[in-house]
Amino acid sequence: MATASASASSTAGQPGTCRPAAYSAPGCCRRSRPPWMRRRPCPGRGSASPGRGLIPLPCTPSSKKSGERSSALGRWSPMASALMPTYRPAGTAFSSGAGASLFDAEGREWIDLLSGLGVTVLGHSHPRWVAAVQEQAAHLVHTSNLYPQAPAEEVAERLCDLTGMDSVFFSNSGTEAVECALKLARKAAGQRRPQAPTHFLAIEGSFHGRSLGSLSVTSNPGYRIPFAPTLKAHFVERDSLRDLEQAFAQGSPAALIVEPIQGEGGLHVLEGSFLRRARELCDQTGTVLISDEVQCGLGRSGPFLAYAEAGVLPDVVTLAKPLAGGLSVGATLACADLSSTFQPGDHGSTFGGGPLVMTAARVVLDELTHGGLLEELTPKAEYLTAGLDDLVGRHDAATERRGRHWMQGLVLPGQAVAAQQGLADRGFLAGTAAGDVLRFLPPYVLTHEQLERALAALDETLTALPQPQALPSIP
Repeated sequence: MATASASASSTAGQPGTCRPAAYSAPGCCRRSRPPWMRRRPCPGRGSASPGRGLIPLPCTPSSKKSGERSSALGRWSPMASALMPTYRPAGTAFSSGAGASLFDAEGREWIDLLSGLGVTVLGHSHPRWVAAVQEQAAHLVHTSNLYPQAPAEEVAERLCDLTGMDSVFFSNSGTEAVECALKLARKAAGQRRPQAPTHFLAIEGSFHGRSLGSLSVTSNPGYRIPFAPTLKAHFVERDSLRDLEQAFAQGSPAALIVEPIQGEGGLHVLEGSFLRRARELCDQTGTVLISDEVQCGLGRSGPFLAYAEAGVLPDVVTLAKPLAGGLSVGATLACADLSSTFQPGDHGSTFGGGPLVMTAARVVLDELTHGGLLEELTPKAEYLTAGLDDLVGRHDAATERRGRHWMQGLVLPGQAVAAQQGLADRGFLAGTAAGDVLRFLPPYVLTHEQLERALAALDETLTALPQPQALPSIP
């Protein structure tokens, strides 16, 4: 600790660092701690490690000149943060937003084509959303589910009307919504069958979350293996009727969980015939069919639920990302047969369905259903589809368009990250999926003019990418 203290003292007063001070002192970053709070060296990291607590941190925004946008997706060092290093955030910290635009502290603008991973469907600082949340916050923010929650009752009723479901459990994220769905299916299986199955079926390429249950039905072994053993799950080949039927023949599961459009898995749209056969097999075996629509639901795929394209109805639906327009929410919707499966004490959430987040959700539902937002989205989605198809036809780097409606992307083998950076340099924010897919999840309020500019920037970006190398011919 003497070495660390000396190092910290040597930086005191330097620009951009925090002077060590008494732990209880107010003001800037508190980095000097009493002895009982000083961390011991982590096992395997050596005794010289000073611990994060005495590493000087910038007190003010970086003094680096903004210059060009080329550093828009620059990386930062987790050693300078008290957050666990579970993400690799981009270097730009946005300070405000309006509509489909985000701004940094210096006023530079980016057009948001990702909407916070499919969340801010009303855009940023939507005036009606802001007014409703401010008004509710001034009256009541939280009471817990020990007391009736009128806003939650209203939103639940509206969701049931829009989806054909019968009851709702509110939580705080898509992962929590999936956890609830898996628990519900497990209990329902025990009630329906003498020897209740405990395993689950999921689809190759699926992503359902990172908590232990949702992780169990996420197919990427890189996510699952470090946390093994997880719940027992078998992964069915995407769109393979034969593999699906064989999986059921080997023993019906407690539930089959599907994403009608796989988000993190690469924007694959499951075929309608596959989803309809899944419904038939679940009906024949008493298996709960879960449709995870955390990313593809609430109109992003066209209909309010993506599963509607197949013409069938699941037993359980999970919703989350866009439901409250930026506040944390999850919703697990159950059909009438499952509505009384949970009894008091079976499941719970301290914050789920609170008045503040439900007020935000009410505004989102109003805008989607009564404000004409979903109808306005259709011509823009058609324009996006045509634009992406045109780019695939003109650029060798793009091999395929994937997705549907307002959830689309381009397959760019080996170059998706470079294209993401190229777009950021031009003032447009996109995402990636499954390594090679450049992903677009725009806010629903993106204007036609902004969409035109985005496609033009994407055209420039693809033109600037290194051309794929042709394979040598074999004599």
